[in-house]
Amino acid sequence: MDRYAPLHKLSQWLTYSLIEPLEEAGVSVCGIDELTGLAEYRNGGLFVDMGVLVPQSDADWSKTHAVSDPFVVGWRALTVALLDQIAPLVGARLGWSSGALSLAQVLEGGTWAAGRLVARKKRADGSPPFHILSDGTVF
Repeated sequence: MDRYAPLHKLSQWLTYSLIEPLEEAGVSVCGIDELTGLAEYRNGGLFVDMGVLVPQSDADWSKTHAVSDPFVVGWRALTVALLDQIAPLVGARLGWSSGALSLAQVLEGGTWAAGRLVARKKRADGSPPFHILSDGTVF
């Protein structure tokens, strides 16, 4: 991977967290469907744990990766790209009209919670599928 994709989880998390309180306070929030998914290990881990994303090298399972490693940057970028596909697929599976289910709803009620559940089934401590050297600001 020649370039890095900036994906700042804390800024994205804060944005998603403010939508509901702002709307409850009477502030109209627009463009919600234009937000990206959260490139964090619960969402990305779900894709790995379910076999959607598989590392090219078996060594990646046991290696400790820095958050700046191309492997981690690529995993996070693929997570965002795949999350963009989730809401329409889930909505279609439920028989709902296009746009009836937002990415924010899928993240909150689906991928993040499912990522936690599947991670616990795969690893007793619920940790990410890969060893990541992180202080928590990226994952």
